[in-house]
Amino acid sequence: MIVVSNTSPLFYLSSIGHLDLLCQLYDRIVIPTAVLNEITDVGNTDPSATIVPNLTWIETRSPTDLEFVTTLKTELDRGEAEAIALAVELNAERLIIDERLGRLAAIQVGLKVTGVLGIFLAAKRNNFIEEVKPLLDALIDRTGFWIDDRLYTEILNAADEL
Repeated sequence: MIVVSNTSPLFYLSSIGHLDLLCQLYDRIVIPTAVLNEITDVGNTDPSATIVPNLTWIETRSPTDLEFVTTLKTELDRGEAEAIALAVELNAERLIIDERLGRLAAIQVGLKVTGVLGIFLAAKRNNFIEEVKPLLDALIDRTGFWIDDRLYTEILNAADEL
């Protein structure tokens, strides 16, 4: 199964020490060049800056449909635009993205999307983690990830942790 990831899920998962969930869940993880550039940008001090470029199980590719990327960039940043375009080109099973506008644009072009919360739930369903709550709390505490109380409760309910 091929998945394409945007920057923020890589940032979030590496910041809480669980980037490995991606390679446990998916056969092939691809990121666009713009995402790698965002991660390795000078001044980026989060763990993803040193971890992601050295992982052999994350492949970096550039989308070829630059016109599509340009169209997407009218409303999205370059990383999101390239991630969507690359997911379409590779006929990816899923796009991993957290940003609302990016998710909406991906859905409009027919992509299935998931974010870091969906990764947690899939990891639990596949017995790669025992509980979602500690990871969810770490995500909030360490990265400032914002989640409203209703969604927090829905995620824990979906994980059978209420």
